[in-house]
Amino acid sequence: MCNEILETSVFFGAAVSILAYYIGDKIHEKWKLPVLNPLLIATVIVIGVLVVCRIDYETYDQGAKYITFLLTPATISLAVPLYRQIEVLKKNVAAVFFSILSGCIAHALILLGIAALFRVDETLLLSFLPKSVTTPIAIGICGEMGGIQSVTVVGVVAAGILGSIIGPGVFKLLRITEPVAQGLGLGTPSHAIGTSKALETGDVQGAMSSLAIVVTGILTVIIVPIVVKYFL
Repeated sequence: MCNEILETSVFFGAAVSILAYYIGDKIHEKWKLPVLNPLLIATVIVIGVLVVCRIDYETYDQGAKYITFLLTPATISLAVPLYRQIEVLKKNVAAVFFSILSGCIAHALILLGIAALFRVDETLLLSFLPKSVTTPIAIGICGEMGGIQSVTVVGVVAAGILGSIIGPGVFKLLRITEPVAQGLGLGTPSHAIGTSKALETGDVQGAMSSLAIVVTGILTVIIVPIVVKYFL
């Protein structure tokens, strides 16, 4: 029955996704717990609907893919808070660049270490290498490197959700109170999802996190091929 509805209604998959996120957002607003991330709740709800109604992913994606098309313009719109904090960026440009560069290099080295330790298949490693950049860039890198795009998407979502959940706790534990550092710490590993959390924290954090998305994407495009050429 559900499959028939999805097949005859192009936008039903999108409607399910939007409703699931709306529920997740309301739950997050009520309890304000980091673990109750709206995207995480929405993911669980959508998976539950697909399992209960026995809907295959391809059928669901016929409608849900229209939301994916909005990822790129949504990412570009993050330039607005960055423009508003341009003076802060000018004062910290060197620290910002080298912080993001360090994060990108550390990310690649950690993944290589984990892959070597657990003897991870090379295709899976290639799929996870771009997980800390926004989805459109990650999918493009994955396709060029020969990874599995669906695995990359899972990695991107997981990195974003985990970063937004544990990031504020890490800042508190390590007593990181500098807004620029907080923004870079959320945006570099956790892309747009981390940036949504940074925007909740403050304008400077949101601006620096937005910048981190762009710079991390550019650096990852450069670093991943180098890793593939010299380490795999």
